[in-house]
Amino acid sequence: MACFWKLRDGQRRDARGRGTPRVLSLGKTPNSGPELVLSEDEKSDNEDEEEAELGVMEDQRSVILHLISQLKLGMDLTKVVLPTFILEKRSLLEMYADFMAHPDLLLAITAGATPEERVICFVEYYLTAFHEGRKGALAKKPYNPIIGETFHCSWEVPKDKVKPRRTAAPCPADLPGRPGADDSSQSYKLRFVAEQVSHHPPISCFYCECKEKRLCVNTHVWTKSKFMGMSVGVSMIGEGVLRLLEHGEEYVFTLPSAYARSILTIPWVELGGKVSINCAKTGYSATVIFHTKPFYGGKVHRVTAEVKHNPTNTIVCKAHGEWNGSLEFTYSNGETRVIDTATLPVYPKRIRPLEKQGPMESRNLWREVTRYLRLGDIDAATEQKRRLEEKQRVEERKRENLRAPWRPKYFIQEGDGWVYLSPLWKAH
Repeated sequence: MACFWKLRDGQRRDARGRGTPRVLSLGKTPNSGPELVLSEDEKSDNEDEEEAELGVMEDQRSVILHLISQLKLGMDLTKVVLPTFILEKRSLLEMYADFMAHPDLLLAITAGATPEERVICFVEYYLTAFHEGRKGALAKKPYNPIIGETFHCSWEVPKDKVKPRRTAAPCPADLPGRPGADDSSQSYKLRFVAEQVSHHPPISCFYCECKEKRLCVNTHVWTKSKFMGMSVGVSMIGEGVLRLLEHGEEYVFTLPSAYARSILTIPWVELGGKVSINCAKTGYSATVIFHTKPFYGGKVHRVTAEVKHNPTNTIVCKAHGEWNGSLEFTYSNGETRVIDTATLPVYPKRIRPLEKQGPMESRNLWREVTRYLRLGDIDAATEQKRRLEEKQRVEERKRENLRAPWRPKYFIQEGDGWVYLSPLWKAH
């Protein structure tokens, strides 16, 4: 089972929680080499739809109750087959792209004048990166990616929108909306690719880069879920690394856990746990705590953060608020700033139409399941999903018999970590 989230320590750890990933060596090649993905074929995405706000129907509740009766508290749900009606009509790989819904904030990190400003910009971006994954208030589950499944997209970001947030005055173009730009000479391009590199354990990798800004992010995540009574908890094991090549800086970050609450009535999602952001070169680090709601009283979706310069033990920024609402930042010079995630401009991703996608790309791979879910034909959707999963099992048995391990297309295992095959990533 993948995660329900709507949206994914200084010691680096891979998706199994071990070791430090090394930089990719030049001698290794992936499965068959990345296929050519033509960015000029990409169009502004128009399939991001709100999920229906209905709660669990009476007949669905009986199915969930029957499932719950067979589970034990703390039980690992990885191999539990969940009912199709809770699916969200998109793959977990596509959901990870929602971390980039505010690409202007991500690219603005490189424009920070000092290491302090850059780490604060990264924390500001990080705290606003989770809310856009929600497609309505109802918690649903994305498709479990099939091994070898990929997802590609990009964003066009107008160059005049990329600037240090603390030192630049807002302009009218910063007002809420859904901006976009087709004139590449006036825009930065941010490219994104995700791939399912392992089935047991379920490891997803995603990578994005902006060559002009010399910025790239490499992330690998292993989702592990467990039954908690009337909730389901999903741990996001692994890490991401942001590289600013212009500054020679590397920011290592982890991800919070997610919880689907009230699974028998109107399921909703909250994030929880402590995550870290560390830059060894500059000595700056940040601790972010996603607070789960107390059993009695208390607010939901609270988050607090603290940015520290470790060599001097100085707190340079504090933040508090809601990760899907308003966030207040207080800086070391006494200034404060409020970011309201509801008013941030959302940049729609650009994606190629289905007819130009390969057979293992997420929307093409799951197109029949998605079509039947939109028609409300749960039985047909379940059958299409079963066929995909059975095909995966058959191919896995063949590889086991041949003792031929799966070789991903875009990512390669280095030590205990996974890195993307990119000249920009290797340039560090």
